Amino acid sequence: MLKPSALLWSYLLAFIVIMPALAEPSVAVDTGKTNTQITIEDSRGIQVLPRTPKRVAALNWDIAEQVLELGVTPIAMPDVAGYKEWVMNPLVPEEVMDVGTRVEPNFQRLAALKPDVIIIASPQLDLLPRLEQIAPVLFFQTYSEHHDNAKAALDNFFSIAKVLDKTSQAQARIDKMHAVIDEQKQQLLTAYQGKLPNVSTFRFASMTSVYLYGDNSTAQYALSLLGIKPAIEVEATQWGVKQQRLKSLRHVGDGVALYFEPFAQEAELEDSVMWNAMPFVRHNKMNSIEPAWNYGGAISIEYMAQALTRSLLAIAPTSEIHKGAMHE
Repeated sequence: MLKPSALLWSYLLAFIVIMPALAEPSVAVDTGKTNTQITIEDSRGIQVLPRTPKRVAALNWDIAEQVLELGVTPIAMPDVAGYKEWVMNPLVPEEVMDVGTRVEPNFQRLAALKPDVIIIASPQLDLLPRLEQIAPVLFFQTYSEHHDNAKAALDNFFSIAKVLDKTSQAQARIDKMHAVIDEQKQQLLTAYQGKLPNVSTFRFASMTSVYLYGDNSTAQYALSLLGIKPAIEVEATQWGVKQQRLKSLRHVGDGVALYFEPFAQEAELEDSVMWNAMPFVRHNKMNSIEPAWNYGGAISIEYMAQALTRSLLAIAPTSEIHKGAMHE
């Protein structure tokens, strides 16, 4: 039988040996999320990444837009000059490497950047096998005739946020978007004295044809958030747009017609007999919209709503009253 002093030393020895072992995980194990395996569902199904990616290559404009909105600067994206002309917001930092076009990226340049993950959309889907030789690939399809594009954009935004460990930032950004759009709606209700017009939006394909936006377009979704209905009903398509003859715009009736810039032949509209015969032109219910990308991600809905609001405010009845008062 152990003496009391020997028994005490046995307990003390056990304490000295066991306690460091119990404490070891909190010291030696890295609990940072960057080393935690990530399971995410993209448009192909369940994907697993070894850790939170830091070096992100975004190979479509809508993907790049969403990554930037989360406060992450991608190491690479395609056609930066085109993005700056057509998409514009959010701004692209100078350090982002341009890796060619959206349909034909420069694989050698991309591989040299050593991305942790490559995120693609529909235009790059056929390149997936080659891209997977460079880095893990995630595919998010925003635009499809088989789903609601606006909902898909929002869902994809949160999925990308999960990948980048930016979920709280994503929710805050969406909350801000809805607050901004609500404010825009109130401005329009005031300017139009509580009676918002029906509105149709389009891009010119030529002087005689247009791309008319309808169901499943971010333009119409943004208008709906502003409390505005379409002047011309257009059935849902993959991209939310249908090509129509210019003369079909007569069906706008007493509604408002807005067209997106840029349009290279815009100066020629003044001399177009067909254009000037349109009721919305004759009654000053027409305006251009500053460049806004119709095929973007979740936050492009906010930029779209802002661009639409500015265009509508410029031709609002109260705007005309104000102009008249200034000339009296």
